[in-house]
Amino acid sequence: MSSSGTMKLTLAAAAATAAASFVCASAFARTGAKHERLPPEILEGDCECREEVTLAVRLALAAGKNMTQHYDSKGTAGERPEDLDISTKSNDADFATAIDVMNEDFISSEIRKHFPSHKIIGEEDTGTGEVPPLTKEATWIIDPIDGTTNFASGLPLSCVSIGFCLRGEPFMGVVFAPMTNELYVAVRGRGAYRNGVRLLECTGEKAAKTLSKAVVCFEFGYARTEEGVDNMVNAVRRLLKHGVRTTRTLGSGVLDICYVACGRMDVVYTGMADEGWKAWDYCAGLVVAMEAGCTMTHLQKSGAEDEDATGNLRSGYAFNLHSKTMICGVNEELVEECRAVVMGK
Repeated sequence: MSSSGTMKLTLAAAAATAAASFVCASAFARTGAKHERLPPEILEGDCECREEVTLAVRLALAAGKNMTQHYDSKGTAGERPEDLDISTKSNDADFATAIDVMNEDFISSEIRKHFPSHKIIGEEDTGTGEVPPLTKEATWIIDPIDGTTNFASGLPLSCVSIGFCLRGEPFMGVVFAPMTNELYVAVRGRGAYRNGVRLLECTGEKAAKTLSKAVVCFEFGYARTEEGVDNMVNAVRRLLKHGVRTTRTLGSGVLDICYVACGRMDVVYTGMADEGWKAWDYCAGLVVAMEAGCTMTHLQKSGAEDEDATGNLRSGYAFNLHSKTMICGVNEELVEECRAVVMGK
């Protein structure tokens, strides 16, 4: 593609990003929304993580409240940028705020207090180091603020994400988006809920969705090399030439997955370059998506662990949380159709 063509596509994608953020802010900024107590379907009977999910909801709501002061003051005379105390990680586009660190410290300390034998994998504790392996031990996977750039900029699409794994696989997910006032809760085998109301599974329109009528989501992430940018932009180019309803880039991978789960978008992918996500971007959202009947697998093989013993890409609860590639959609046929176009096959 010519440099001018690449620039036009990049500008178009940027415009879509801005439009998506403002449209979502307008659509979801409702007053009077209330969080129901944990749905009885989650807790009844022999729920294997009753105490864990109850704690996760309390911690997610509290951590979300920690974010509201900055959101409420952003762009006003009351804003105090120094309070964010921004620190960069791998580059200027990859950073953390003091609220990220405070939220993770708070969540981790409360988990250790209630479950001292459990393992914890947190984004800020890991930093730019290698993500610890997931074992068979009970393990929490935390993103104290997913969508940190949105948060620091005052854009409303960010969330607290708390996932919990049993026997080496995701088992429970809690996601709270404070500025849209939405709480997602899901437990394996017990359904997925938004503000206490169960999400619809893959039936009807969701089951029949095809790429030409789909809202397709992707994130550009931190890739800045010429090859990485070309790979990401060319994938979008192939989608647009094939034909999709529209594309969106929202800035929060966890919310991307939750929005696919509840039908606001139809498919999301990552892994064309160094924009691939981490375990804390996947874990909680995966449970929400699977319990809503979605299909989640790898976009392509990024390592041996992305395949199962038969050579097929891992999917569902067997998904490799340490992979850099993912695609999640409202039905399996859409996932395969989108993958083929994105990969140029």
